[in-house]
Formats: sequence, structure tokens, C-alpha cells
Amino acid sequence: MTSQSLSRRQLSRSKVELFLECPRCFHEDVVQGNRRPSSPPFTLNNAVDILFKREFDGFRASGTPHPLFQTVGLDAVPLKDGRMDQWRNNFKGVRWRDAKTGWTLFGAIDDLWQLSTGEVVVADYKATARKEVLSVAHLYPSYQRQAEIYQFLVERQGFQVNNRAWFVYANGILDSSGFENVLRFSTTLIPYEGRRAWVLDAFRSAVALLQEGTEPLPGESCVYCRYAGRSSTAPMFMEALH
Repeated sequence: MTSQSLSRRQLSRSKVELFLECPRCFHEDVVQGNRRPSSPPFTLNNAVDILFKREFDGFRASGTPHPLFQTVGLDAVPLKDGRMDQWRNNFKGVRWRDAKTGWTLFGAIDDLWQLSTGEVVVADYKATARKEVLSVAHLYPSYQRQAEIYQFLVERQGFQVNNRAWFVYANGILDSSGFENVLRFSTTLIPYEGRRAWVLDAFRSAVALLQEGTEPLPGESCVYCRYAGRSSTAPMFMEALH
């Protein structure tokens, strides 16, 4: 059984991330349709994501900046574009077809903001619960790559994309005496200087692997490959990133 990614000749942002983590797991997923065991859904995080979108959409409709922008001196407003609903849809997203390979790369963004200079900023919503103040040090490498792929895709829609992406990070406040049906958050804007030059090569390398018709060796540091009883000394593509 092959996956829809293979039959439709398209790769999502998450499939490229899987390729970077372990080419063998990527091949199993896309070619064989054998996915890694899934984790439980983060329903609370999803709720925060939905509410953030509603909140920023209010400022998008009025053409005014979100108050958070003032905390970091950001001169911007949420971008008004009729394609926003499509770009946020997990099954549609921001799409780009590579004329060289014939394959499409896509990813569902959280938000886009427009600077006073006309440049577009990629924004991503995250939620967590930590005691310490959040900073760029708390951005997982996968979060960073996620923003960079989105920057790549948005740029190919004809926008001038600013290198700085922003993470709207909601941090759960843990100092309350009890729950009382209220979960409070402190929201911080965290900047990240994206470096998206690697995206095209990674995407084309993933496509090339699929077209080779050869199953790659298991990743030696991949816990999923070890769980499946595989063994290998195959290097991972992502070691060369950044």
C-alpha cells in the first residue's frame, strides 16, 4: 500500500522533517504506507492554536496591530489575503510545485504578518508549561526547520519574506493555588532568524530517494528503527544542516 504522498507526488512539511530524521522511516511511510506509531493528540495545544487564530483574525479584520507587537517593537499587522484559510488547512496549505522534479511541497502555516516595509513575516503558535522565561533557546530544532520551510514556501508565492520569523509562545502559569477550571498563560513573542537555503536541496533529496527505488538502510540513531529490530550505520541527511 503506497501513501497519498507518493501517488500525488507531493510531500508535506512534516514528511520532509521525517526524511531529515530518518530516511528509512521516511521511505517506509511514503512508499510502503507504514507510518511510525503516533503519539496522543495534543488537544490542549490545538485549542490554544484555534483561539490564537481567532484572536489574530480580529486584528486582521480591523487592519490593526496586535498589542503583543508593541512589546517587541514590531511595526506590523496581520496579513490580509483571501488565501489564508487555504494556507492554514492541513490538507491544502501553502503549495509550491518544483518544475525540476514535478513534485509539490506544501505546509499549513499558522499566520502571516506584514511589516510596514511590505515584507511578510512567518508566525507560528506554540504552547507549553515551563517555570523559566521562554527564549529562543527553547525552540526545538524541528520548530526552527518548520519556520524555515514555511518561509521558503511563502516566498514562492511571490512575497518578499523577512528572514526573522516569530513564535507566539503561550507558557502555562503554574503558580496558582488550584485549577478552578482556569488555565492561565503568559504569552511571549520569540524571534528566530531563519536560514532557509537548505530547504530546496533537502526536498529534492527526499524526492530523489523515492525515485531511486532502493530502500535505505535504517538509521543507527533512530529509536523507531531500533524498535523494529533494524540495524545500520547509515548517516542522516540532517547532520549537514546549519
